[in-house]
Amino acid sequence: MSNDRSVSSASTHGGQSQSQRADRASGTDHAAIDLEGLEVTYGDGTEAVRGIDMTVASGEFFGFLGPNGAGKTTAIKVLATLLSPTAGRARVNGFDVRDEPRKIRESIGYMAQETSIDPELTAEENVRFACEAYGVPRGERDDRTAELLELVGLEAVADKRSEGFSGGMKKRLDAATALVHRPPLVFLDEPTTGLDPSARNRLWEYFERINERGTTIFLTTQYLDEADQLCERLAVILDGEIVAEGSPADLKRAVGGDVLDIDVGGGADARDRAATIARDVAAFDDASIEATDEGLSVTAETARESGPDLLVALRDAGVTVTGFNVRAPTLDDVFLAITGERVTTDAADAGENPP
Repeated sequence: MSNDRSVSSASTHGGQSQSQRADRASGTDHAAIDLEGLEVTYGDGTEAVRGIDMTVASGEFFGFLGPNGAGKTTAIKVLATLLSPTAGRARVNGFDVRDEPRKIRESIGYMAQETSIDPELTAEENVRFACEAYGVPRGERDDRTAELLELVGLEAVADKRSEGFSGGMKKRLDAATALVHRPPLVFLDEPTTGLDPSARNRLWEYFERINERGTTIFLTTQYLDEADQLCERLAVILDGEIVAEGSPADLKRAVGGDVLDIDVGGGADARDRAATIARDVAAFDDASIEATDEGLSVTAETARESGPDLLVALRDAGVTVTGFNVRAPTLDDVFLAITGERVTTDAADAGENPP
């Protein structure tokens, strides 16, 4: 399939609340993150980030997507002051990453892929330790600890050592420790990787609650349903550059048409033959046609109207169709259209760490 970056034209935001937030994001007066020409080049010459311009409004739930090695992790390290940019400007909560890194660290929360809680401590002790580390006034620590444990649904196990917690409970406790100083901006780097659906949903609810309270959230994830559910606006990074930006609905509309999924029997040869036949159907001259594990996927404006013609052509050619479905595009289809590959759920961005 060809790498079609036309999706990057999506820029309008549907819905009143999204429109208001988009208007706010268009300027920098209320920007939680403001990047201009951001570049990061490693010592071996690798250009991990190449001239990013991006603004995230205060209070926005923003998603940052991209394939492994695209530059996501490098960009977050710059924003969290863990890595210095080579060129360009980056401001976080109004502070410059070069000149005011301490102020940035004091004004952000960071939840990494791996939890940083102490398994020897109870849930309450972990939160109290974080309060002390972040300088929460002593007189406020009791109320702050109780509030956060209730917020993440761990008040009933406050006196239990965290070593016995499930993965989802540890993630929620880790999120609580990242919020003890009530930062206006929180970075979530693959926060639900490896969790079961129930645990993921509980974290989703928690993230939505803190965002409703006014916290800006910057999310990186390889679960595209997560980005679709939570984020008001998305940016897709590819080869160190932002190649698409917009609301999930806008990006899906920009894919162009609906998606016809067809399952065929007969193995790889039959699937390749089905894709060739689809390319020969006149109605699909401008379609995006991709071979899948089950058969093929056709994205086209005429997918619904011309789908039956393709099914007849496959039947006449002796290709056995075992199933078919016409659907609206998903963020996975957006990702495929932009990057030329399906998203994977590997734990880390390979090839981004400096040598």
